[in-house]
Amino acid sequence: MKLSTEILILGGGATGLGAGWDAALRGFKTLVLEKGDLAHGTSGRYHGLLHSGGRYVIRDPQSASECAHENALLRKIMPSAIEDTGGYFAATPADPADYADQFAAACKTCHVPANEIPVTQALKREPLLNPNLSRVFEVQDAACDSFDALHLLAGAVKSAGGEVFLRHRVTEILKSGDRVVGVAGEALKTGEPFTIYADLILNCSGAWAGKVAEMAGCSVKVTPGKGVMIAMNSRLVNTVINRLKPPSDGDILVPVGTVSVIGTTDTAVPDPDKYAIEDWEVDLLMEEGEQLVPGFKEHRALRAWAGVRPLYDPGGADSRLMSRAHALLDHETRDGVPGLLSMVGGKFTTFRHMAQLLVDAACAKLNVERKCVTADTLIEPPGAKLHTLPNRLAALERPLDDPTTRPPDPVICECELVTRSQIESSLRESGSPILNDLRRDLRLGMGPCQAGFCAYRAAGIIREYFNDHSTTGPPDPLTNFQLLQFLQERWKGERPVMWGHSLRSLELDLHIYHNILGVQNLPTEREMEVYPTEKTS
Repeated sequence: MKLSTEILILGGGATGLGAGWDAALRGFKTLVLEKGDLAHGTSGRYHGLLHSGGRYVIRDPQSASECAHENALLRKIMPSAIEDTGGYFAATPADPADYADQFAAACKTCHVPANEIPVTQALKREPLLNPNLSRVFEVQDAACDSFDALHLLAGAVKSAGGEVFLRHRVTEILKSGDRVVGVAGEALKTGEPFTIYADLILNCSGAWAGKVAEMAGCSVKVTPGKGVMIAMNSRLVNTVINRLKPPSDGDILVPVGTVSVIGTTDTAVPDPDKYAIEDWEVDLLMEEGEQLVPGFKEHRALRAWAGVRPLYDPGGADSRLMSRAHALLDHETRDGVPGLLSMVGGKFTTFRHMAQLLVDAACAKLNVERKCVTADTLIEPPGAKLHTLPNRLAALERPLDDPTTRPPDPVICECELVTRSQIESSLRESGSPILNDLRRDLRLGMGPCQAGFCAYRAAGIIREYFNDHSTTGPPDPLTNFQLLQFLQERWKGERPVMWGHSLRSLELDLHIYHNILGVQNLPTEREMEVYPTEKTS
């Protein structure tokens, strides 16, 4: 396959899709390449916090101000992906007493809205919080469903006339002399090689940006900062809770969907594709949770996972001390390599702003003037609703009022209320037989049973769908492989929290899949992948 475009964007995370959306809206012929599925990388592996800016007001005021500004914009342009939980910065007995006054002053300087409220008011709203809190500030934090957000962005790119290619891995940067002119790689789904030529390439590959730049002969120091998070089995709080102290490990509790996420750690790792969740990290997060919610460790930990922050710091500082601000790199002036721009650093909350700066720079390189309109453009169709179980339940109950309107729609995943028709619709849109794609699309298997009762059902639907809806015939090695791969990903996240109720649930899953279904004996045609965060030692 050979193609050409004006702007080629490498990386389909929030920044890459944001840049693709921005560029397409400005009238550029735009193509976004992503080596995995939507939300496969860092954008789909974070705690779900839409930052108010409060976390950074003292150490990184530029990032704080940007977060406050973008927080307000994103609520307007993609409301169905954001839950307005609000947020608290709460001082526990373990936090420095003098930090609160510094925090309040810095919020004013950075224009981050923060209002001190009585502790009793906070405890009335969140009764499980530590009753010994001394001070509480209310901020404009929110929870963001990154899976939904990235799907909205990908749809927006296409609606604006751009293209998004998933599972297309770049293996070579093509050059003519010193100038970057395109890329070559492989379509992972088919194995077909591809070559794409572009007037300008934008490197938005996050923690992998250094590897991409290296292919072009440029040195970019991006330190992957591993962050471990744990999802608890219920919403212990309905408000984002931050510790009122300098940023550190395990100091945020975020209500996302039906769970609460405690996070994060911050450890530099040498490779964004190879890292493990360590026992000490899980222990630390559970202990820190006790400071915010006494009895935290008695609640069920559902699973643990990790992502890697793309931290840019030429000085090589400690990852926790590195700025969360972004950096725009012009490789023509910096390295003598025209045709390539890189956006590194930053965070999910500021993706739109980063994309605007990057496409502004692209316009300058291409000698055109085209205004950015993303701050005033609604990403989603009017009437779109936030993904919640009540909304899904209402959709399920609607046909029951008049059974003649349509036939019953079987629920395949009871935890997340995913129906057969939703799975088939997703398969039609994506053409992908990959169960992990359905998880990111529909939250299949992300509830309390961690796919114990839905994975084999969904695998059966996939086999039927891609075999002309036949329920008979020989086993399908591809479906078998995808089922095993999906179960490995689920069990991998459960393994670090194997105690109490989680251990009992895992034993039930093992009994279903090993003792009853014999999944370990399924024939496949390829070896299993080792996912990031998989323990190899």
